[in-house]
Amino acid sequence: MKAQVLNRKGVGSLLDERKKKILAAVIDSYIVTGEPVGSKTIASLPGIKVSPATIRNDMAVLEQLGYLEQPHTSAGRIPTYNGYRLYIDELMNAKALSDEEKQLLDDCLDVDVPTADALIESASKALSELTHCATVVKNISPKFSVITKVEVIPTGKRMYVLLMITSSGNIRNKVCRLEFDLTNEQMEFFSKYMAENLQGVSVDELSEEIIENLVAAMGTYMVTLAPLLKGVCELAEAFRDTEIKVSGEKNLLARQDINSAQIVQFLENKNEVVKNMLDDSFGDLQVVFGEDGGFVIENSSMIVSKIKKDGRTAGTLGVIGPMRLDYAKIIPYIEYLTGRITELISEDDDEDKDI
Repeated sequence: MKAQVLNRKGVGSLLDERKKKILAAVIDSYIVTGEPVGSKTIASLPGIKVSPATIRNDMAVLEQLGYLEQPHTSAGRIPTYNGYRLYIDELMNAKALSDEEKQLLDDCLDVDVPTADALIESASKALSELTHCATVVKNISPKFSVITKVEVIPTGKRMYVLLMITSSGNIRNKVCRLEFDLTNEQMEFFSKYMAENLQGVSVDELSEEIIENLVAAMGTYMVTLAPLLKGVCELAEAFRDTEIKVSGEKNLLARQDINSAQIVQFLENKNEVVKNMLDDSFGDLQVVFGEDGGFVIENSSMIVSKIKKDGRTAGTLGVIGPMRLDYAKIIPYIEYLTGRITELISEDDDEDKDI
């Protein structure tokens, strides 16, 4: 599967096959060593059947075209953003997963967890451990979950807990302090009113306008129960706000090749930064580099793949790490995990239909 790589400025068709092979070899070597790559190193590789002088000339052309750069005059070359873009899009030799690797990834998935989001989180944890990167998850709750129950529970004088349960099995609660103690009749009315008007409503679609209409229709209960309805709206908003989750941040902070101050800046704004980039417009697999789309960490990359449900995008799973990642290994990992999650949540739907 080809990745969609943002803002690809290079034009691979301008390169002949020899230059493409040399560019791929430089990037493969740099990913392994982290050191600038010289012509002698490339000349010693199997499959490269030209002299170091020819390789130097080709590397100079690749530098002029913006695919390589030379950090020091006497040093070898390292790939640029555009070099990585062309490599991922056309040149890398993605590694087919062995049966053992597939079994390892299958074992990492906790198929016994009660919700699809928990399944994705188990995959996220495994991916972080396998890649030593941070992981990013866009969960499926807001788009596919509907409200199944809203309940109010008294906990003290004028203190009440609102409980919201969704079809995906997620539960959220909120403490509300009211101006009055509620009677049993008022609490019964609220529970019945919620069941009649919100049961089956999508979490993603519950808006302030809907809540205001419900408040206006409550009649004599409006003044007393309006704060609870506001709390219901805030609970739905909380589900949507936690749609993006980034974990394994310590793996980023442990890296020496990424600016730690920029990592901290990213972590402070991670939900907004990632949410703006992970919309439904990108292809099944997307690679974003530090200079792309508002991503604030230089010399970094984010690889994400879509999870599907009922033919629609249900969520995303991916990694955030340095630009010098083993894309040929990590991309198949991500594709396999998102494919398996897609299968598992689809199987759940099929089982529900058979009941």
